[in-house]
Amino acid sequence: MTNLQFLTHEDLEQIRMEFGTPSFVYDENTLRNKAQALQAFPHAFGFFPRYAMKAAPTAAVLRIFNEAGLGIDASSIFEVERAVRSGFGTESISLSTQELADDFRYWAQDGVKINLCSLNQIQKFGSWKVGEPVGLRFNPGTGSGGTNRTNVGGPSSSFGIWKDDLEKARELCDQFDLQVERIHTHIGSGSDPEVWKNVAGMSLDLVRAFPSVHTLNLGGGFKVARMPDEVATDLQEIGESVKTIFEDFARDTGRELKLEVEPGTFLVAHACCLVSSIQDITDTGTDGYRFIKLDAGMTEGLRPSLYGAQHPIHIVPEPEQLSSRKTVEQVVVGHCCESGDLLTPAPGDPEELAPRKMIEGEVGDFCVIDSVGAYCSSMTTKNYNSFPEAAEVLKKKEGNLALIRKRQTFEQLIENEVVP
Repeated sequence: MTNLQFLTHEDLEQIRMEFGTPSFVYDENTLRNKAQALQAFPHAFGFFPRYAMKAAPTAAVLRIFNEAGLGIDASSIFEVERAVRSGFGTESISLSTQELADDFRYWAQDGVKINLCSLNQIQKFGSWKVGEPVGLRFNPGTGSGGTNRTNVGGPSSSFGIWKDDLEKARELCDQFDLQVERIHTHIGSGSDPEVWKNVAGMSLDLVRAFPSVHTLNLGGGFKVARMPDEVATDLQEIGESVKTIFEDFARDTGRELKLEVEPGTFLVAHACCLVSSIQDITDTGTDGYRFIKLDAGMTEGLRPSLYGAQHPIHIVPEPEQLSSRKTVEQVVVGHCCESGDLLTPAPGDPEELAPRKMIEGEVGDFCVIDSVGAYCSSMTTKNYNSFPEAAEVLKKKEGNLALIRKRQTFEQLIENEVVP
């Protein structure tokens, strides 16, 4: 059988019978192992890991990470509420947001932490006179990522207070009597230890400007290797270099800073697969392509269409048919009436078809897409072509399968529509 990450053929048959396809399937053991690996991140003077819940905000996933001792990095007040409803205490939640909603003042009074991400956000929060200490998110002037769309640092990024506005930020904090306890930076996705060392150094320069700061948050962006030719971030290597920089800073200043990080992809990417079915085949001749059409697509995974992102894809026929199937080049596409609904683009180029050599697929075969735990179920073209949201399933540590999110019904899809 095709080498799947954590599912058996019996699991696939049960998923199809009980939950239907397409379905996202998470693996509890992988989630817990990743949380444990993150907890072992090297540090000098204290460490608190957070989960960037935008990667996959389903309540069952959040509860596992809460049990594992992680905090939450939220990107909206709606994520704050989802985290609280999933069992997280407000004191373990931190918000860094592009849109600071007026209602956040009440969450701040309840203990949710805030990293203010612009000069206007400093003014807005300061005017509320909440009386709680704050963090400031800065753009340190450099970034990292596979594409500009995953790079959240440098002059082409709108995230954070631009580094040259440090004095303006400090003046505004003084004006509104805001005590700054945390500095936050985040550069995007990358695996180069030297980049992380440089960013840590630049971030500590920002810390020097605020004597009250006791915590530095370096964000997330720990790269995972979904494909064989990709290089994953070595957390121990990066952590040791950052630890040394924190120790040097303490010797120079007498300030022992606590470290925070907030990955999403590292924790969940490899912990989920998408189980779909081949529902059609199209062949455009000797000068064209063999297209495999799934009952899933950009409605479940937008990353290939958006970034040219790569995911392992497995065609899984019935076991007795495996020996008779040859390996051929095929293009995998989704079910949307959209030419961009492509699951095998060229790396980094969502416009270019990139056929893959795989087991020759036939209608009715399973197609399993691996490493879809991050920014797939949570970041889709929801309800495009009026397709309902897929079900979500958890393979529990005992090995049994449990539904954790029901498939959306048609009535749910249209329930908010009003015809005047």
